[in-house]
Amino acid sequence: MTPSLVPDATFHTRVRNDSLSGPNPFEWKKLSSDDVFAGKRVVLFALPGAFTPACSEDHLPGYEARHDDLLALGVDKVICLSVNDAFVMFQWAKSQNIQKVFMLPDGNGEFTRKMGMLVERTVSGMGMRSWRYSMLVEDKAIAKMFIEPGFMDNAAGIPMNVSGAETMLEHLKSR
Repeated sequence: MTPSLVPDATFHTRVRNDSLSGPNPFEWKKLSSDDVFAGKRVVLFALPGAFTPACSEDHLPGYEARHDDLLALGVDKVICLSVNDAFVMFQWAKSQNIQKVFMLPDGNGEFTRKMGMLVERTVSGMGMRSWRYSMLVEDKAIAKMFIEPGFMDNAAGIPMNVSGAETMLEHLKSR
């Protein structure tokens, strides 16, 4: 069952601090669900893992390429969420040259679990991960979700048929 509001969760992120010197001028910053969603119109897409094939070849690049189109339709922020830590999310974005999509680490899987989207991927050696989905959130209220079919633990793979940027764009254009 899809919740009507996004759950309260804490996201452990890293942000640049220009007063710090050296090769790692970042510090920890906790973001709450309110920080991320309150008073905003957000497109969030969640995926199984950084550096994985479909996520790196299609899902994330698709949203990066269509970022400005989504903003033109009234979206305030486009967010990629994965059950990965802040360091992995940072390096993945860097390797993909992501400049526009906000990378949101759910390292503890708290948000994903509370959304009911946490699945076991132990047969692939990936532990607990997010199922692939996208959603439109308006001031913390989930306005629309696109959940990939076949939701289950240890699926052979997680398809990308309905959670991509094109589906979200079509939904926004039809509103």
